[in-house]
Amino acid sequence: MLVEEIMKTEVITLPPEASIQQALKLLTENKIRHIPIVDNENKVIGIVSDRDVRDASPSIFHQDTDSGELQNKIATIMSQPVITVHPLDFVEETAAIFYEHEFACVPVVRNNVLVGLVTEKDMLYTLIQLTGTNVQSSQIEVKVPHRAGILPEVAGIFGKRKVNISSVLVYPYKNDPNYKILVFRIQTMNPLPIIEDLKAADYKVLTPDTGELFL
Repeated sequence: MLVEEIMKTEVITLPPEASIQQALKLLTENKIRHIPIVDNENKVIGIVSDRDVRDASPSIFHQDTDSGELQNKIATIMSQPVITVHPLDFVEETAAIFYEHEFACVPVVRNNVLVGLVTEKDMLYTLIQLTGTNVQSSQIEVKVPHRAGILPEVAGIFGKRKVNISSVLVYPYKNDPNYKILVFRIQTMNPLPIIEDLKAADYKVLTPDTGELFL
């Protein structure tokens, strides 16, 4: 899946000369958490979060605080430089950026011009779609040897039952490099016949209802 498939294209922005007060108003009225700061060519030069704005705003506990602080330019509190992604980047690679940098959103640029925005909420929703948990289904986890060709071998067992596979994930088996876990989400509410077929083929199956491996 590509970033352009999940990004928001209607992005609220501000120029660096805008005030903190303007940013606060936009964040509140539009119920958003981030505002990219762009120049007159719509190139991203910074980004401001709701937390940045709160930290720069006068405290409600200090009555004599100068409210003129809100008239300072947004450029004084924006974060820069800004890490961006391209619309044709893979979502999985973008997820790594979110994790490594602990970001809550990333601007999307093409030819150095802002074209969209991806948030952590977008990433979580995409994960739900990729794993198939947004449709009625059952999940089966199979412990298999880590060797070439094992995935089609196991998938063939599902095919014999004419069961539709919604998604397949692969992750390591603990710290043992000789095995891995195949996670199948299938469109059936009764996975027991498939589990029996897998067991008959000498595969080890982990089911969510028991949490145990069936030999």
